[in-house]
Amino acid sequence: MAKKRKVENLLGLAVLSVLVERPMHRYEIAAVLRSRGKERDMDIKWGSLYTVVQNLEKHGFLEVAGSERDGARPERTIYRLTAAGRTEMEDWTAELLSTPEPEHHRFVSGLSIMGLLSPDRVIALLGERVTKLDEVTATARAELTTMTAAGLPRLFLVEAEFSVAMLEAEAEWARTLRDQLASGAFPHIDLWRQWHADGTPPADIVAMVERGDFRAPKDS
Repeated sequence: MAKKRKVENLLGLAVLSVLVERPMHRYEIAAVLRSRGKERDMDIKWGSLYTVVQNLEKHGFLEVAGSERDGARPERTIYRLTAAGRTEMEDWTAELLSTPEPEHHRFVSGLSIMGLLSPDRVIALLGERVTKLDEVTATARAELTTMTAAGLPRLFLVEAEFSVAMLEAEAEWARTLRDQLASGAFPHIDLWRQWHADGTPPADIVAMVERGDFRAPKDS
């Protein structure tokens, strides 16, 4: 189980990982993270950077190393990693690598109530999803191939490899579900289709599913 952290926003870990290299001000931190595409890896909300840096300093993970002024621009505070910050970064990274956590996925939310739509509509929607996933996967794989050809070490590409693998796995699973529905192999699909053909109210469908009652309605 994931431990409770003083700074829980993953942007905090991203900041710590950048400051391992050298002291930086907030604008430089943001520039480095953007240049490395970390917003794709850590779901970064850039508007919270100021607060996250403040909280990291408050809890002793960062400290002020000085300041600098560039022309007429406001003075910029430079931060550096503390020993406690390095320990936190290493421990947080180790936890992410070793400890599975339940993750909310919008697709799962849709699957959980797909019975409220007709089977034929779900088949069409899953087809759309598979097409889009295949397109996204092709783009991601092409980018990965380009980075590999450019000589970027695999150590810095493993997150991209994982993303491609997850996209491919999701597309294959969705494709299989679509095909099972389309072929009629999906259990109780005839009853599901009948509910929608008869105009069974959604509330009744939900109630039947929650009861585990997959028999045809009495008036069918």
